[in-house]
Amino acid sequence: MITRLPTEERQQTIVAAAIELARDASPALITTADIAAAVGLTQGAVYKHFATKDAIWVAAMQWVRDELIRELNGAARAAFTPVLALGAVFRAHIEFVITYPGVPRFIFHELQRPADSAAKQEVRGVLQAYRKLLIELLGNSVQAGLVPGDLDQESSATLFVGIVQGLVMQTMLTGKPAAMRGQADRVFALYLRGIGAAS
Repeated sequence: MITRLPTEERQQTIVAAAIELARDASPALITTADIAAAVGLTQGAVYKHFATKDAIWVAAMQWVRDELIRELNGAARAAFTPVLALGAVFRAHIEFVITYPGVPRFIFHELQRPADSAAKQEVRGVLQAYRKLLIELLGNSVQAGLVPGDLDQESSATLFVGIVQGLVMQTMLTGKPAAMRGQADRVFALYLRGIGAAS
């Protein structure tokens, strides 16, 4: 017997199932039938909540944007200095990917599609919010005298995101997301050295 849930809660369940399925499969290969089976619904019931599979992907990316940025902002606020906040953000992102390894698959899937899409726009929204946070922390680090005053903040933000993406890509190849924990601190120490952060 299928439990009836409020529409918003059911939609969240469907999105969570899609992200979980992406842990082991390319989003391109995940069908609405797969998602329906994962949540114990008929395929028709899934379509009552989302008109298309792409609509599920859009909702998934909206969830990623909200949850990831919330986690990163929370990590930054809990740190005592802006440089420590950068480290907290870095580790929070790594932990997010370890917890939800299907998320990078969604993001890379969308970025590979040549046409623009609502889901790709959500990916851009995530990156814009992420960069805004990093630029703020880097600017605060400059003001506090914790990094050189002439630091190229835009490039430093790009490098930060690129390092995380590189770690994520490597663990996608090995299928062992938790392996990032062992590398994260060493890699981040190199990043701090690169931006001239005071030790």
